[in-house]
Amino acid sequence: MPERSGPLLGIDFGARRIGIAVLGESGLAPQGVVTLRNGEGGPDWEGFARILKEWQPRALVLGLPLHMDGSEGFMVGRVRNFAESLQRRFPLPIHWVDERLSSHAADLVLKERELSHKKRGRLLDQAAACEILWTFHNAGGDA
Repeated sequence: MPERSGPLLGIDFGARRIGIAVLGESGLAPQGVVTLRNGEGGPDWEGFARILKEWQPRALVLGLPLHMDGSEGFMVGRVRNFAESLQRRFPLPIHWVDERLSSHAADLVLKERELSHKKRGRLLDQAAACEILWTFHNAGGDA
């Protein structure tokens, strides 16, 4: 499926929260958009619909939480299932990025900003989604 114009939407999937960030076509800097809930009832699909309608992304970039040795663990299956459901609901191209250290890198960035622990906790998932977008962008994934 050829990609249209528009920004990229980065997604950091977690069992309780899903961080979303956007990277415009200029590729200058990703910015956090929102953190959506996730849980036993599943993701906040209405929230996704609102975000996709507002941003009109050309593609989605999802982090793949591999183990440090590169192997796949339990969460990889959950992320892949989420991606399948996401694509059924919103047929956009999906790109994958190794996100092994995205949350750690995001936490370091937030600490450098001297934010309170509480504020860092609220922004961590969005900051991790920003790291996922940077990884994709820096690997030449601007398709």
